[in-house]
Amino acid sequence: MIPGAALRILAFDTSTEYCSVAVLTGDACVHREVLAQQRHSELILPMARCLLDEAGLALAQLDGIAFGAGPGSFTGLRIACGVAQGMALGAGLPVAGIGTLEALAEAAGGDRVVASLDARMGEIYHAAYERTLDGWQPVSAPVLCAPQQAPRMEGSGWTGCGSGFAVYGEALRARHAGRIDRILPGIRPHAREVARLAKAAFECGRGMDPAGAVPFYVRDKVALKERER
Repeated sequence: MIPGAALRILAFDTSTEYCSVAVLTGDACVHREVLAQQRHSELILPMARCLLDEAGLALAQLDGIAFGAGPGSFTGLRIACGVAQGMALGAGLPVAGIGTLEALAEAAGGDRVVASLDARMGEIYHAAYERTLDGWQPVSAPVLCAPQQAPRMEGSGWTGCGSGFAVYGEALRARHAGRIDRILPGIRPHAREVARLAKAAFECGRGMDPAGAVPFYVRDKVALKERER
């Protein structure tokens, strides 16, 4: 990478039922999102090729590849990680795994964000972040928990976002009573935010060898759940 040059990043997110792909060139970003259900592996590569063509880039011209590392759908996380690894190995590029809850915080805006995804089986993935000059800093690290047992934060002015609030809004509002000013339940992880967060990672030299990239499951039981089979 040339110091000061605009980074060119390809990013994926397949952590939910949606498949999204983005190409970031400097501050310009082209992206696509499709409701994939269980067709992520079928859609992700054609979407990537289409966006690279739109951006006028060949794979070898990229500076790095990023993926939504999790938490989220086990199958989806493996697809995004595997595709990023395969493409990066072939092109000799570094990769960056970006947390999906941090991507939610980036999408929500504001400076204090509680991000939550529905984890099924009566549980949620939950984290809280504050924006600093160095980017998002975790106030509460990603955990798997029941909505009624979500970690509490100090102070007020928080924004709640993600499918955890869509499904368990009443329980999370009660848990964070007096601290959350607004709720954005429709926000989901997207390759657009994955690319933007990866830009900072690559600029700081935190890209990794693709062979070392792994999903971030959070849930201990790393196996396909019944509804993912």
